Amino acid sequence: MSDTSEAMRSKMQEKGVMESAIKAFERARSLVEKGGKGELSETEIVQAAGVTDYKELRRQTSMDPALLAQTVVIKLNGGLGTGMGLEKVKSLLEVRPGVAFLDLMSRQILSLRKETGSNVRFLLMNSQASSRDTREYLAASVPEIGDPAQLELMQNWVPKLRQDDLSPVSFSANTDLEWCPPGHADVYPSLVGSGWLDKLLADGVKYAFISNSDNLGAVLDATLLSHFSKSNTPFLMEVTRRTDADRKGGHLATRTADGRLVLREVAQCPDEDLEDFQNVNKHQYFNTNNIWVNLETLKSVMGASEGVLPLPVIVNKKTVDPRDSKSTPVYQLEQAMGSAIECFEGAAAVNVPRSRFAPVKTTGDLFALRSDAYEVSEDGRVRLENSRNGVPPVIDLSGEYKLVDGLASLGTPSLVDAKKISVKGPMSFESGVVIKGEVSFVNNSPEAKTIASGTYESTSVSL
Repeated sequence: MSDTSEAMRSKMQEKGVMESAIKAFERARSLVEKGGKGELSETEIVQAAGVTDYKELRRQTSMDPALLAQTVVIKLNGGLGTGMGLEKVKSLLEVRPGVAFLDLMSRQILSLRKETGSNVRFLLMNSQASSRDTREYLAASVPEIGDPAQLELMQNWVPKLRQDDLSPVSFSANTDLEWCPPGHADVYPSLVGSGWLDKLLADGVKYAFISNSDNLGAVLDATLLSHFSKSNTPFLMEVTRRTDADRKGGHLATRTADGRLVLREVAQCPDEDLEDFQNVNKHQYFNTNNIWVNLETLKSVMGASEGVLPLPVIVNKKTVDPRDSKSTPVYQLEQAMGSAIECFEGAAAVNVPRSRFAPVKTTGDLFALRSDAYEVSEDGRVRLENSRNGVPPVIDLSGEYKLVDGLASLGTPSLVDAKKISVKGPMSFESGVVIKGEVSFVNNSPEAKTIASGTYESTSVSL
């Protein structure tokens, strides 16, 4: 082992990183050291083949209690809402007054347990940054979900590597900046290293449904669970059709060398292939990050490769202090959870309705979600109103509303019949504002204006 490799291992051990995660990172670093850029060229792939359409599956209208007893729901809950001005875990954002993402996730699990009598397992993959907030909230607000400490799967951290020699970077001004999250693929070594994989298997749990905590469309689905079980598929990825809005996102493809499905992110695309990458008619499907995994097969596949899934690595070029372009250049190595599709013989994908991919990434997403364009049921499910036919309103907000605090002052108009709403400048909606069709509101003055109660349909309003 080289000096830099030894330094990396020692640093991770001192941090308390699981051995399974250390091995995964050592493999990723080794790929970079050998010159691997993780790139996947257009010549190595063809359009994704064999994708099953959800509409072709035999619909199951109710959950099978026996299958539920063999299932664990895992939510990736390590992210903070810093992009929206939050200093706490993103899943504490309120969807309705007094109702946060965590409440809805918990309601879904509790409802299934009550309806079927099955002890549906529930795990939250937290980070050091999200663990305390999450535990405290669950203990205070949803005590019936169980002991928060027994619902936690901890995410690991990995060191940023110097670009010149791949050694762990040092940054005495803020040692926290020496570390970065390893990507969602950390769920696999974390399941092993924490002992959760063996515990779940010992308790008869065979299937895992994994998704992002900010994707309120990712609910446990009876049809998909039944299909996953009956098909004996080891790994199932939920995909949906790409649109022009998804041109920059990763896509599913078939690797010509072995016929396996693979996931290609934009960071893995050579520059000369970017036009093909963005061709949504050629590469039609993107990964929703709703993943189904057979835990018995996961244990077998990882065991056959010394406890490490042979995943491709994504190399991100950064500086150790992201706010200082002159600080030490580093690599942040990341691996995608969905890229594990290529590690399983017989892995498959299913094209699901777009409604199963409803992430809240911006305040615009949250603005729509808080409106009457969506309904929130008592069992924790969030759905677009039927009249919208699965199409959410398009929201365009100016910089004043980038943060959640700014959004709070805007108000919540009716959007159930809105196609697109554009808001430019400081303003607020009175109670009783109804927006239909495409409507824009513009205030070019620095003084906040009020939009009076009433119906605004297919018009432009200058304040």
